[in-house]
Amino acid sequence: MDQDAYEKICSVCGRPESVAGKLMRLPMNMYLCPECMDKTADMIESQMGNMNGAGAIDWKKVMGMYGGPMANAEKTNQELIKPEDDNNRGDAEKSDKDLKESGDEKEENKKASQTGPKVNFIDLTGLPFDFGFGGRPKVKKKKEGEYTPLLKLKDIPAPHKIKEMLDEYVVGQEQAKKVMSVAVYNHYKRVATRTMDEIEIEKSNMLMLGPTGCGKTYLVRTLARILKVPLAVTDATTLTEAGYIGDDIESVLSKLLAAADNDVEKAEQGIVYIDEIDKIAKKQNTNSRDVSGESVQQGLLKLLEGADIEVPVGSSSKNAMVPTTSVNTRNILFICGGAFPGIEEIIKKRLNRSSSIGFHGEVRDPEEKDLTILKEVETEDIRKFGMIPEFVGRLPMVFALEGLDKDMMIRILKEPKNAILKQYQKLLELDEVRLIFDDDALELIAEKALKKETGARALRSILDEYMVDIMYEIPKDKNIGTVTITREYLEKTGGPKIELRTL
Repeated sequence: MDQDAYEKICSVCGRPESVAGKLMRLPMNMYLCPECMDKTADMIESQMGNMNGAGAIDWKKVMGMYGGPMANAEKTNQELIKPEDDNNRGDAEKSDKDLKESGDEKEENKKASQTGPKVNFIDLTGLPFDFGFGGRPKVKKKKEGEYTPLLKLKDIPAPHKIKEMLDEYVVGQEQAKKVMSVAVYNHYKRVATRTMDEIEIEKSNMLMLGPTGCGKTYLVRTLARILKVPLAVTDATTLTEAGYIGDDIESVLSKLLAAADNDVEKAEQGIVYIDEIDKIAKKQNTNSRDVSGESVQQGLLKLLEGADIEVPVGSSSKNAMVPTTSVNTRNILFICGGAFPGIEEIIKKRLNRSSSIGFHGEVRDPEEKDLTILKEVETEDIRKFGMIPEFVGRLPMVFALEGLDKDMMIRILKEPKNAILKQYQKLLELDEVRLIFDDDALELIAEKALKKETGARALRSILDEYMVDIMYEIPKDKNIGTVTITREYLEKTGGPKIELRTL
């Protein structure tokens, strides 16, 4: 690992060199910034200055603040040893008898004891083990006066290309994929050029609404994989107001920094996805302090808009033992997503769809769900749900994902590039067995998944349950060539169709 590529961090306050200023190197891979060095020197001077009746000692000068023996932070103790002392050093394998003090050294120690304590600095940085001071996370240095975009303008895929790549992994959700493709394309054009004819382009942060299991997180993960940019996925439910138990707001950026290998410049061009954003809505009719609701929304405002944020490195909260670094969020794309349960009723009231009485009333089955109602969402509905106007205003791209029906469930089972059925077929292919699913069997799996009301997540659990016996029994017989899963097998009224290999 190239140590020069990482910033030095103060061992006391945890600030990197770019924030705290030039650091002084001490033994055991420790570093001190000027501010902490000044405080340390003042403390030593106040507590030890008058030891043994001697006058006050200028410890700042001794420690290097005013040109003392340790003024050069890059010098090691080996460089500070006098040439005539080299003959007295000897090899590391010499016995203690060879390292006894000479008469002159004893005389010097006697004089030093009359004026104050003697400070010995031993350079242990070359030892093959660590005393614990070098285990902190390191932050890569920013390149001064140089801006390197992760994606150059010519390398940014066009919106239709981004959508084509999303189509390989995500079934349906055509409008959502189109909106995300355009927003990401415009955002990284803004990042790559930094300005267009001196016109300041605002960020295109996004807010996704959709029922659980419809593919919100999967869309964002696929998007980041396509663009090859750092991605941090975090949960809004763990965030609390500063000073309370839980993650601080800055922990969102800590995860992004970790995903970028602690490279600040790279992290400043990444994507942050905040899931379960609806869980920080304002609490209605409560007398207790809302430390994970409106206050968290207010704390996220500066992150969404763009500001320099002091971010703890490798931790979810700031404290004296955690190093921090400054991250600018101006070029970070924020995507928020949530299920927003109950917002359908707010939309229906606005659209006057709630009434089913009278000549113009709509007659519906009470258990029937309108899977497209979320497409009618507006910022007014989100504000009534409990999100403050300032927060919604910083997420200009608002769109909804469709709920999944039976046909979409079947397509999710077999069409995506890494579909669940394709994964099982690949596993059995390694045993030289071909796996086939009847259409009736796929319909039954989709119907069971819809009853669970957990979206596409239910498909995996249902399929795993049915496939346990197949995956257990097939490897027993080396003559099996093809296995066809039927609806009768899933309903436990029959067995799978098995064909033997032809020699």
